[in-house]
Amino acid sequence: MSKSLPVFLATFLLFIGLFLAPQSTLAAQTEGQEPSLKEIAGQLKQYKTQIDNIKQQVSQTNTDSRLIKLFDTTQKLGVEVDNLAALLQPMHEKVQAQLQVLGPAPESGAGNETASVSQQRNALNRDKKQIDEAIGTSQTLQTNIRALGIQINDLRRTYFKSQLTSNSGSMLSGTFWLQEADTQAVDIQRFNDFCQQLLKTWQAAWEPEWFWGTFWLLVAAAGIAFSGCYLIDRLLVWINISYLPDGRLRRSFNTLASTLVTMFTIMLALSIVKSAFSRVAEFSPQVSDFVDGFFQLAVFCSLIYGAGRAFLSLKRPSWRLVQIDDSVAESVRYFPPLLAILGLLIGCLDLFNNTIGASLGTTIRANGLISAVMASVLLVMMVRVQHAHRRLEKEGEPAEKRSRLDALVCMLIMLASLVILASLLIGYIAFARYLTYQMIWFSMVLMAFYYLVTFATDFFAAVFSPHTATGQAMKKSLRFKDRHLEQLAVVFTAFTKCTLLLITIIALFNGTFGTTTPSLLISKLVTILSGDGLKQLHIVPGNLLNAVLCLVIGLYILRVTQRWLSQELLPKTITDIGIRASLITLFTNVGYVLLILITLAALGIQWNNLAWIVSALSVGIGFGLQEIVKNFISGLILLTERPVKVGDMIGIGGIEGDVRRINVRATEIQLSDRSTMIVPNSQLISQNVRNATMGNAQGVVTIALTFPTNIDPELVRDLLLSAYQDYEVILPTPAPYVRFSQLGPEGIILSVTGYVASPRMVGASKSELLFNILKLLRKNEVNLSSPQEVVFMKQRAKALDDDDEFSS
Repeated sequence: MSKSLPVFLATFLLFIGLFLAPQSTLAAQTEGQEPSLKEIAGQLKQYKTQIDNIKQQVSQTNTDSRLIKLFDTTQKLGVEVDNLAALLQPMHEKVQAQLQVLGPAPESGAGNETASVSQQRNALNRDKKQIDEAIGTSQTLQTNIRALGIQINDLRRTYFKSQLTSNSGSMLSGTFWLQEADTQAVDIQRFNDFCQQLLKTWQAAWEPEWFWGTFWLLVAAAGIAFSGCYLIDRLLVWINISYLPDGRLRRSFNTLASTLVTMFTIMLALSIVKSAFSRVAEFSPQVSDFVDGFFQLAVFCSLIYGAGRAFLSLKRPSWRLVQIDDSVAESVRYFPPLLAILGLLIGCLDLFNNTIGASLGTTIRANGLISAVMASVLLVMMVRVQHAHRRLEKEGEPAEKRSRLDALVCMLIMLASLVILASLLIGYIAFARYLTYQMIWFSMVLMAFYYLVTFATDFFAAVFSPHTATGQAMKKSLRFKDRHLEQLAVVFTAFTKCTLLLITIIALFNGTFGTTTPSLLISKLVTILSGDGLKQLHIVPGNLLNAVLCLVIGLYILRVTQRWLSQELLPKTITDIGIRASLITLFTNVGYVLLILITLAALGIQWNNLAWIVSALSVGIGFGLQEIVKNFISGLILLTERPVKVGDMIGIGGIEGDVRRINVRATEIQLSDRSTMIVPNSQLISQNVRNATMGNAQGVVTIALTFPTNIDPELVRDLLLSAYQDYEVILPTPAPYVRFSQLGPEGIILSVTGYVASPRMVGASKSELLFNILKLLRKNEVNLSSPQEVVFMKQRAKALDDDDEFSS
């Protein structure tokens, strides 16, 4: 692929059939009396009118049958114009000879000639002028007829590619390979003309003054093409082992780098070959178009070869990206270069036909032949893969476990190859060509997507790994933890995968083999992003970067300001923790709203175009978003009115705990068991809420004890008061007191009450007081009323009541 000579050989082999087909001669000149010059001029005028009419009909025709009739009519007109041009040439020579016999008109004063000679010279000059005009008209008509024939053939080829269900005849039939004599002659003539242009370009580069420059440039191109890949592969292996960390990154990097190196090496070699011939003289338009198209095709086919070579990785099996048995890889080692060569031939056929304007028949035959070869090669490759797997199973060797995806890919390739061959046999050449092109294009796009996604995943996993040098540097300089590195790896990997998936979808459905380049894909992506929907919102793709920068910088400024408020300013100005938390939350919410507005402004969105968004939000608020909006407004009320603030001890709905955080939608309450309860903000506004710490309220410690009826109440009262007064947490003011709560069959109930500094101290204080009271009561031999005594007293009272009733 790095030399020009194989291109000519391949092109010659593809069209050698045109030279071997039986040639037909043009119709002989109509015998009889030759038409006069006036008749010839009239006929040329009529032909010009007919050609103009054919041009109008061609522009309005959309059926192949009609185009065939117009092409036949055009060819007949071309033959007739050629016949008239052949008649004009002898007439022109005859008049020219007569004028030479008469000689030029004598100069003034040189003597007079006879009137008859002067009249004869004037008549001959008039005839010569008319003949020259007729020859010019015939040449113009010949040029127009050739251009019109090429235009009709181009339209037929375009119609052939678009009409997938058109039947062109089976490749097994004899009529499929027969070609009309006139179209064959035209194709041969165009082929010869183009080959003459190529030969002229070739010979010009080997002139003595250019010989050695061309020779050394071609040697350099051959050296780069054949040795460059080997040398750079060794360099990649050294870089891989020396600088990359152990793991899957080495395999994915080697696969992707080997593919790209093969492509760029072939690209460089072809550029040198092109410069070797273009430096002599500029190419003709046809040669220039062919060389540019061939360069693009060769680069794409080198990508096919490089991707296949890297996929098999025959020299380093341990670095294969996919687990493949060595025997299976060895069985298909020659297929990547073979498929690349076939892809180059397929693309060159269309390129060559478009360049020389070959007839539709030639295009159909060439497409059918090369599609059959490509489908057969793919089918043979899949058969060899299956045969290698079966041979491993029979020999009992441990084989790599095949995934369902691998089996599905092989099945799809075999099925597509069989469909192509069947379509060629029954005559659907256009469909077979389309399926061949799509199979090549889809395979390459999906393989490139797999390579890039795998490399991106392995790359970010290695960069943000805590065990690599980059990860340790980020942990040391940016104070990242392991979880932060994992989060960065996940985010960057997801973003890269989404971007690659978007490009892949665009490439699959908007690209085709041989004509699509990376620049075209990027322009298509920009066109999609700058579609009508975004134009109506005045969003320019260039503003997306500005919006992202505004968002990132705004978030950074907001977090820095929030940290400064919570750690520097507010602790020195406001002592209440709840007020500080409310102010910080309110500032953060307002900052987020402003940041969203600034980001939308950076996108270039005009607010009058967001009226439909506002309308949709209003409808959504009326139905599904009313609870969210209600909680949001309630949160703002809590932050401003502050009936409940961070740090308060509240009770709502039978639960009690400390307010830890007031968010936009809900409030977090920490219960006594350290669990967190999420309460919507609207409930704190609409329901009854008990705030135990509002206004710095004191805590109340009340203990109720049950004693038997035979105790000394005053002694017990003094003991309980002394227990409270001796405990240092109980406040002296208000002083603790004892209440005689109840007197009943179960005993005497006394309750002692004291106050502590905070409601949060009630639980711990009550526990300590119970310990102290129990010790004090035992020391003074005061017993509590036990459950057994209460039950016995109730049973005895019931028995006395029964005796009274029996006596009565």
